[in-house]
Amino acid sequence: MFTRLIGNNRAKEILRRVIRQARVPGAMLFTGEDGVGKKLFALELAKALNCRTPVDAEGCDACPVCARINRIGDKALDDSGKLIVWSAHPDVGLILPAGRLITAPQIRELERESNARPFEGVARLFIIEEADRMNDVAANALLKTLEEPPASSHLMLLSARPAALLPTIRSRCQLVRFTPLTVTEIAEYLQSSQGGKLSATDVSLAARAAQGSLGRALALDPKNYREQRSLMLDILDALARDAHRARLLRASESLSDPKYKDEYEERLEILETLIRDIWTIKLGDASTAQLINDDLSQQLAQLGAYVSLGRARLWLQHIEETRRQLAVNINRKIATDALLLTMAGTTGERRNSSNSAHAGR
Repeated sequence: MFTRLIGNNRAKEILRRVIRQARVPGAMLFTGEDGVGKKLFALELAKALNCRTPVDAEGCDACPVCARINRIGDKALDDSGKLIVWSAHPDVGLILPAGRLITAPQIRELERESNARPFEGVARLFIIEEADRMNDVAANALLKTLEEPPASSHLMLLSARPAALLPTIRSRCQLVRFTPLTVTEIAEYLQSSQGGKLSATDVSLAARAAQGSLGRALALDPKNYREQRSLMLDILDALARDAHRARLLRASESLSDPKYKDEYEERLEILETLIRDIWTIKLGDASTAQLINDDLSQQLAQLGAYVSLGRARLWLQHIEETRRQLAVNINRKIATDALLLTMAGTTGERRNSSNSAHAGR
């Protein structure tokens, strides 16, 4: 039932309405950041369409049908090499990227299966996860299915980057937008679901660092996060206080160490959150409710005395550009050296900010 899902009440209203009116579209596009629950909502829709003992037109979550549909998440890990990952229910399937892309054979198999009558339930439902990863051939193949949608099948496209989809695909889907969850919603879920495994401090940290994504909050290791953040705070301190070039290059070596390549993007993202928090503090918002790293508010306020708003803005732009370049397999060591030395530039603006800070003491 939708009541068991947290947040996104507007999306719940839309889905409940189309279910009760028996007007579920042939294709829907769920957009929103990763980890906000798009796939869970799609599965609830699948249960509502096929449940044997529905409650107010929604899946009961108790009958064998609902239980088997829920098991798609378990199978996805084992069957990721297949064209379609089937749940334990034969009318609910999942299409996952085959490596980096969703390929034409997957979409052609989807077309074939969507034209088949339901094996057991009332309707067939197919979830295309990360739909923006379809290559050109796959996207054009999907258009054929969307132009002549089978009456008893429904396609749910999930995407955090809907602009990357063909406009003709977007126009053939009913759009449902999913918003980031609030810190309070995530914290309450963690407190109820973790059974006391996390301290109140860790729950607060995870809820804020997740930036609206429940999936990210559940995956976050507070101890590891603090270790990564400490490293990024040292780099930020070096940048803010006009450190020597040698210190920045040493920081670059630590950041781009091949042993921690899987944590590289996470570290850059943490560095961004620290800079954004400084930005928020400098704008005069004294409330820590707006800060991701609220436990470091005093330390960040001190560093902010050396950083102008203009410089913080440029830093964020440089980091975002480096993250975009990662998609083309750039040399991380060279990219990190360039990033930190570029961020260390425009010394006049930094010194003016620093002098102003000292003058006010």
